[in-house]
Amino acid sequence: VQLQASGGGLVQAGGSLRLSCAAYGSTSSINVMAWYRQFPGEQRELVADITRGGSINYADSVKGRFTISRDNTKGTTYLQMSSLKPEDTGVYFCKVRTSRGLAYWGQGTLVTVSS
Repeated sequence: VQLQASGGGLVQAGGSLRLSCAAYGSTSSINVMAWYRQFPGEQRELVADITRGGSINYADSVKGRFTISRDNTKGTTYLQMSSLKPEDTGVYFCKVRTSRGLAYWGQGTLVTVSS
């Protein structure tokens, strides 16, 4: 499975961005699709994930502001980010996990929120 993330950029505080991550290959084997982010000098942290059946989990810091979704027919996951804050600035990565437990990461996309 290969992943292609897009949608990062520069936005003012309070603004919105939509990230996309398209999977290629054995997309039918994908169970969980997730977004992580990484701040300078820190480890990646989970932002949100969604199972194939639609169960969703959010980090407390983004609840009510971010929305994760997926289109199984396209093998794509989306992260709609609203009410962005400067502390949301970081590199965002998509990750998928297959039904066999294999994990794949996409390349990061930079999100910069200016104050």
